[in-house]
Amino acid sequence: MRLSSIVLVLVIGFILALFMGKVNTSQIFAVDNLVSIPVPFKYGFDFDLLAFLPIALIYLITAIESSGDITANCLISKQEISGVNYINRIKSGILGDGVNSAIAALFNTFPNTTFSQNNGVVQLTGIASRHVGVWVGIILILMGLFPHLGSLLRAMPNAVLGGATIVMFGTVAVTGIKILSQVNMDRRNIMILAISFGMGLGVLLVPELISTLADNIGGQFGKTIGTIFSSAITTGGLTVIILLAVMGNDAE
Repeated sequence: MRLSSIVLVLVIGFILALFMGKVNTSQIFAVDNLVSIPVPFKYGFDFDLLAFLPIALIYLITAIESSGDITANCLISKQEISGVNYINRIKSGILGDGVNSAIAALFNTFPNTTFSQNNGVVQLTGIASRHVGVWVGIILILMGLFPHLGSLLRAMPNAVLGGATIVMFGTVAVTGIKILSQVNMDRRNIMILAISFGMGLGVLLVPELISTLADNIGGQFGKTIGTIFSSAITTGGLTVIILLAVMGNDAE
């Protein structure tokens, strides 16, 4: 029951929402094909330098995010967060992200990265086995071949998804605080964290600021700025990188 708790909550919530008329059933039956086989490079292949630069920066931020997710996973799994084994975990995780994103591009979908809420799943279920992870990956690949399953998930109301994931995202926040508690909070680090949090939260709470800035700049450069700084994670991450380079190592 503990292992299947998240799935059971989603199923029960979906059934209740269905009886309450909160599910858009037309989406479920809108798919014609029973099985959908992905076609490599269905939309062609091209390279655009102006599109590459912002995506490269976003990839850099997702690598930093992955490092934090892997660190959190180590804490939850009672693994060390220093030393050679820890660094190898970080390297392997980021390499896995790159390989997965290359495969995703091959099959016409978006790049991917580690999902921090999976740390919440590990915390809830108590399972961090890679063996189990492989089988979950196989199940997801098979599910991806059936469009009706995807349409079923898209039809699930946000309230159901939110109710099922609230503990997971809460766990992510708590784990992040735990990681920060192990950092030497001198004046330099406090300043870097404060500014990066402020920039990230500013973009999150006032997203129209970035779109207005991009419109005022105009042209391709304005679009590039809008793409890079439209995400709170990207904005906060770039702020950290810049401040680390500018402020040096001396707190004084």
